[in-house]
Amino acid sequence: MKVTMVGTGYVGLVSGVCFADFGHEVVCVDKDPGKIETLNAGGVPIFEPGLDALIAKNVKAGRLSFTTDLTAAMQDTDAVFIAVGTPSRRGDGYADLSYVYAAAEEIAGLIKDFTVVVTKSTVPVGTGDEVERIMSEHVSRDLFEVVSNPEFLREGAAIDDFKRPDRVVVGTTDARAVAKMRELYRPLFINETPIVFTERRTSELTKYAANAFLATKITFINEIADLCEAVGANVQEVARGIGLDKRIGNKFLHAGPGYGGSCFPKDTLALVRTAEEANVALSIVSSVIEANESRKRRMANKIVAALGGDVHGLRICILGLAFKPNTDDMRDAPSLTIIPRLVDKGAEIVAYDPEAMDEAKKTLPDIEYADSAFRAIDGADAVVIATEWDEFRALDMRRVKSLLNAPNVIDLRNIYRGEQMRGLGFSYTNVGYPKPKET
Repeated sequence: MKVTMVGTGYVGLVSGVCFADFGHEVVCVDKDPGKIETLNAGGVPIFEPGLDALIAKNVKAGRLSFTTDLTAAMQDTDAVFIAVGTPSRRGDGYADLSYVYAAAEEIAGLIKDFTVVVTKSTVPVGTGDEVERIMSEHVSRDLFEVVSNPEFLREGAAIDDFKRPDRVVVGTTDARAVAKMRELYRPLFINETPIVFTERRTSELTKYAANAFLATKITFINEIADLCEAVGANVQEVARGIGLDKRIGNKFLHAGPGYGGSCFPKDTLALVRTAEEANVALSIVSSVIEANESRKRRMANKIVAALGGDVHGLRICILGLAFKPNTDDMRDAPSLTIIPRLVDKGAEIVAYDPEAMDEAKKTLPDIEYADSAFRAIDGADAVVIATEWDEFRALDMRRVKSLLNAPNVIDLRNIYRGEQMRGLGFSYTNVGYPKPKET
């Protein structure tokens, strides 16, 4: 099939490349000439493990190309995907759909034969209806069908998620569109991937409901972690105890500094705003949003408390800036809340992240950055582990201790064991564990 992917952000680029790897002919389109120049030169504007090699493979095979020319890209296309950004609007939290609607209008003017127009962007319920209305003003209704096909990609594991998904959700009741979408995803039938065909509005809501549920699960275990600290229990053992229940499952039950990234913060807020418009109260999701923002702020307080209640003049090393490992995504990362609060309290910050420092410098320009974990640690009064990158999981702790001015480690991701760290002479603080007994 011939596929046109409008938007080369995270979702559009990964989806387009993976469709090409399935054997389809894919043209990725973006209005940003800088992105297209980078991609045509063999570069990748985002960090996603394995994406660079997959792009090179499919460009070489002639299945994948990049352009700013939508008119050329739409020639003989079977399906065109809208994969542009839908950021939260400033002030009210609603999803900004201006890019989606602009893409729909431009696509409509180029349709000559029947084309499936697929919204891959995360959009509120009813967006497909509006896309259909906009397009109908420019092209005959029988020449297109608007389909919802939400993405469920985890940053850092997106290629595997796309090629071996838990499910694919397709929102359309049009027989022609169903046939096109079945052919598009035909390679997944080999793995017996469940493909859920449903109504368009149901598909749109499924994406938001999934992210809201996962955000709720994260927030739940973080609140249980607070209770564990207060009553002397172990949050990881609690998580294991409940996660073995198949009705609950063990995923997203890892206590930490709060969720971030491009999806959960934006999508939970957009879901609440959609519910408000429908006069429906989503009290659980609203509470999750509030609790998560509060948690990020309290993590800064936790660091201050672990360092004796005053960090003025202390040099604090932050290991990890991205909201999760294996990505350079800084959107709503806990570090963006924690670091400024520490700076406001007089701390001097030095940070290191394997991939996210260039992005971090755009919003945290006034802190110091190091080019390795040990250079960041050298001369610091404390180490804070804020993102659980693999390279932080097996640091030479004797070397860490020798480099620190004071042996303080605050582990917000629970990647080390308290008894071992304290046995090495560290003042060690983690999340959701009882305080060590005084000796």
